[in-house]
Amino acid sequence: MDKVLGKVKGINISEKKGVVKQPIAEGQFIKEFGLKDDAHAGKWHRQVSLLAQESIDKMTEMGVEGLCSGKFAENITTSGITLHELPVGTLLKIGETIQEVTQIGKECHSGCAIKQAVGQCIMPKEGIFTKVLEGGIIRVGDAISLVASEK
Repeated sequence: MDKVLGKVKGINISEKKGVVKQPIAEGQFIKEFGLKDDAHAGKWHRQVSLLAQESIDKMTEMGVEGLCSGKFAENITTSGITLHELPVGTLLKIGETIQEVTQIGKECHSGCAIKQAVGQCIMPKEGIFTKVLEGGIIRVGDAISLVASEK
């Protein structure tokens, strides 16, 4: 039985890189590619980006105004799960998909608006990336579960 860790709070998409992603009610996630029609999808190890609402809340507490799902260019905003503590290789069931954690954090690009406003950004430390092992639909409100290993 899979252990539920949290839930999907938001799904976000953008047609080009370097812009804030826009919220959508559901997304089609394609095996070995990522979110259909998203600029960051592709055949690489960072197909899907995830960031916890709890991480966004930390930035809000630091005085950053107007933060919402997608502002950090994450595809999936989560709640109830400490994403950056999941080891690389962790398998997650998110909606109909199975995704593997491939990277924790990343460098902010040089023009990161959040970093310029506050002096730091949460994505480099607390955002995570996955690749899609099994595709399917993910909807806002879907459960995020730890896939039980078969060892």
